[in-house]
Amino acid sequence: MKSKSPLLIIFVTVFIDLLGFGIVLPLLPRYGEYFGLDKLLGPLMASFSAMQFLFAPLWGRLSDRVGRRPVLLVGLAGSTVFYGLFGFATSLGNGGEFLGLSVIPWLFITRIGAGIAGATIPTAQAYIADSTTAEGRGKGMALIGAAFGIGFTFGPLLGAMFVSSEVNGPPSSMAGYVASGLSALAFLWAVARLPESLKLENVAPPRRWLNVGAMGRAFSHRGTALLMLTIFLTTLAFAQFEVTLSLLTKFFGLADNWNFYVYAYVGFVLALSQGLIVRRLSPRLGDFRMSLIGTILMTVGMVLIAVTSGEKSLWLLFAIVPINVLGFSALTPSLQAMLSLRTSADEQGEMLGVGQSMSALARICGPLLGVWLFKLEANSVALPYWVGAGLMMLGVLLVLSLRSQPTKPAETSA
Repeated sequence: MKSKSPLLIIFVTVFIDLLGFGIVLPLLPRYGEYFGLDKLLGPLMASFSAMQFLFAPLWGRLSDRVGRRPVLLVGLAGSTVFYGLFGFATSLGNGGEFLGLSVIPWLFITRIGAGIAGATIPTAQAYIADSTTAEGRGKGMALIGAAFGIGFTFGPLLGAMFVSSEVNGPPSSMAGYVASGLSALAFLWAVARLPESLKLENVAPPRRWLNVGAMGRAFSHRGTALLMLTIFLTTLAFAQFEVTLSLLTKFFGLADNWNFYVYAYVGFVLALSQGLIVRRLSPRLGDFRMSLIGTILMTVGMVLIAVTSGEKSLWLLFAIVPINVLGFSALTPSLQAMLSLRTSADEQGEMLGVGQSMSALARICGPLLGVWLFKLEANSVALPYWVGAGLMMLGVLLVLSLRSQPTKPAETSA
């Protein structure tokens, strides 16, 4: 690695922002049910990712032109505004209105805005690509996952302080306000400490701000196309698990505040996996082996959750979840590193943005499919996890097909 200091700063920046994300995400399915969204719960969960699908390549492309720092600052400022609006919207209560709109439209507005602001994660990945060698790329990418994991550990723990202890208790608006405050703190930290990582020789030449051909170029090279498909299918499987977890714990009879501790546990395992295990093993095993191990572990984890979901045992769930999370921890940075190494220096932001778009598309489909499958059978909640296991088996085959694909940077194109 060229410099540890910039990586530490980007890690802290992403971590503080993701604390807010970790506070809000576990609440959404239950808030949706409380406010009577019913069939709109899936679209509400998907709206965040829909905006990431649209804006991740745009932000990434912009960062290739003007630098990583200004794009990250705009994203943090946007998160501050829209998490604050989320807190305000939930304070209106059932039947409340603001500017002629009820709570439900405001929930969609805040999630759409937060999705646009949060679409800068590929820019943070490009920042890491700017600051690492090819050999350390996977290890560097694991920093984003570690920041997410730690944020997802302490975010739910903070959120648990602001929700009802009743299973069907009313939501608190404080969670949104706290998330907004944390994003504001990350913004101030970045203004004061975050240096620019993009070197002048790697600045992209003048070209259109929105390049609809970027997706097509990403799929024009066989190796990159296989990577994009692998990212989509494996993220779709994990998104089903992620979005139905709070519904599964409610099926087990957990109240909102205890549900936060479940998410904190998931975050802790994710942080430990990517911060210690993956970062140490990645340089030794290589990106291909790490991604293969990840897909196999996720397949096993999904099968075990499906088999044991009817037991309604929290301890059993706690024992199984680390298998799934460890697999995802090994898989995600490895795929991102392989994508980065197949991309030219002046297109890192854009191509990683396309990869994030594939992940976001999976997170659009995941909530829609996962919630529908979860509620499809009254006496069984295992369907999302059986489907997830099937998707991960396809993921294993796709990763195996990547072994014969050479690392080849995509050609720069205006």
